[in-house]
Amino acid sequence: MAMSKLRVAVLGAGRWAELAHIPGWQRDPRCEVVAICDPILEQAQAYAKKFNIPQATSDWQAVVSREDVDVVDVCTPSATHFELSWAALEAGKHVLCEKPVAYDFRQTLKAAELAKSKNLKTKLGFTFRYSPGVQYAKSMIDEGFVGQPFIFNGYEQNSQFLDPMNPMRQVDPNADPAVIQTSSLEGYGAPIIDISHWWVGADYTRVVGTMRNFIPERMVRQTNSWMRLNIDDGDIYLAEYANGALASIQTSFVTVGNYPGIEARIYGEKGAIICRLVEEFGVAETIKVARPDDVEFKELRIPQKFYPTGGHARESWRSLFYANLIKDFIDEILDGGERNQGNFLDGAWVQETINAVEKSYHERRWVDLPLEF
Repeated sequence: MAMSKLRVAVLGAGRWAELAHIPGWQRDPRCEVVAICDPILEQAQAYAKKFNIPQATSDWQAVVSREDVDVVDVCTPSATHFELSWAALEAGKHVLCEKPVAYDFRQTLKAAELAKSKNLKTKLGFTFRYSPGVQYAKSMIDEGFVGQPFIFNGYEQNSQFLDPMNPMRQVDPNADPAVIQTSSLEGYGAPIIDISHWWVGADYTRVVGTMRNFIPERMVRQTNSWMRLNIDDGDIYLAEYANGALASIQTSFVTVGNYPGIEARIYGEKGAIICRLVEEFGVAETIKVARPDDVEFKELRIPQKFYPTGGHARESWRSLFYANLIKDFIDEILDGGERNQGNFLDGAWVQETINAVEKSYHERRWVDLPLEF
């Protein structure tokens, strides 16, 4: 690529942009953040000042159409993701988008097809795919440590909203209050669903799942008042893979535990791996393995090569994992080859799974995959 640095525009000046996205880009010398955009101009200006970003604006169309922008980073509320990502792709930009691209997997597939037609790279904010421990585990799986996979167990849970006084955003103000809305399954489930697909290396053939609303009365951020929120704050599903393996996935934001709350377990004919991404006692993650002839799980030290530059086990998971995601995306763009992991196609697969589990719950039955168009 002829340019000396990739030029990045960040759409959205929220908390996650501050903690993960912008620091991740600025950590890599091969790129520079040239613009920050937010509907609240003062917020964009504050971030521009804090991170020394040249342009702050509330006009996202102007940012996306800039000829000197190579990558657009969509870090806005979920309902805007598809519109912004589509516009950026149409303008010829590589796109990093927080999950989901769209609530319907078919729209995400359309965006993936548009990117492919323009030879552009895409990446979803599957933060936990890029943890050093998860990356290390995948390298061991690829080298045959597990052998034929039999069972994958995945968890993504913490107690962020166990206290109903902790305000949360209303999912859809116009939704039917008699019908449970997807919240934990979509917001918390996506990363562990992604890892389940990536590690086992096969698609699901069918799923069956259930959802619960354990804490119905909550403080709502938009109104700053108590409301009945009929949302999924806990869920479990089972899945069958095309290669014969089985999966169980559990997600919740009312289960006691710390961030990020991820645990991925894979059991196969030759070995097993447990990767726990939970910030405990100052350490962001742990990985343990066992063999059939030595069934006690032993903790492994994650090799330094799986960490971003300057990264270490006691760094915050937010900056640590996201720095690896950004590094990987820059590698893929500058390489110009076919490699593009965690992209919009992967996002569509994850969203299709979420849509299938929703369908399973509402229809009280197993649902076959792929879903019909």
